[in-house]
Amino acid sequence: MAKVSVYNTDGKEVETIDLSDNIFGVEINETLVHKAVVAHLANRRQGTQSALTRSEVRGGGKKPWRQKGTGHARQGSIRAPQWTGGGVVFAPKPRDYAQKMNKREKQIALFSVLTSKVQDEKLIVVDNLDMDTPKTAAFVKVLGNLKADKALVVTSEKNDNLVLSARNIPDVKTVPTNSINVYDILNHDALVITKDAVKAIEEVYA
Repeated sequence: MAKVSVYNTDGKEVETIDLSDNIFGVEINETLVHKAVVAHLANRRQGTQSALTRSEVRGGGKKPWRQKGTGHARQGSIRAPQWTGGGVVFAPKPRDYAQKMNKREKQIALFSVLTSKVQDEKLIVVDNLDMDTPKTAAFVKVLGNLKADKALVVTSEKNDNLVLSARNIPDVKTVPTNSINVYDILNHDALVITKDAVKAIEEVYA
């Protein structure tokens, strides 16, 4: 089992804890990590883009001029794609971009990125992050004490005061353990996680 230090909000080490090798010490599977990121980004797409084809554009029912004798190229409709205001060729239509991964693949990808944070010494365990009142300046100071820039902050459950304190800090995001995902972990340099959140993750995936 890997041992990591637990810090307080002043950045001082208060204890050490063991991390489960089944979650924080697995063999990194880059293929599934990539697949998880692609699926996450695809699932975020709304897929609501739409344009009109020539059959959907209003007007154009009358042939603009006779077929022969005008000196112009023959035209059947002023709503053909080559006309200004005409329809779009192969127009995009609403579609679902969602990609699926099975449960085990998602777990392996998540364990892989958690392991990578441990190996890179970017996993910072904190004994407690409870805040009595929302205070951005106070939380900025906490992150400075922990030397955590561009951090994903993970707590065992949603903490409204913590969320309000962190939401105006650039490149900082807070999530409860049931909302962590591969993309967010990779998209932040440091993973700041409470001691209770570590236990919660280990209990869920035990």
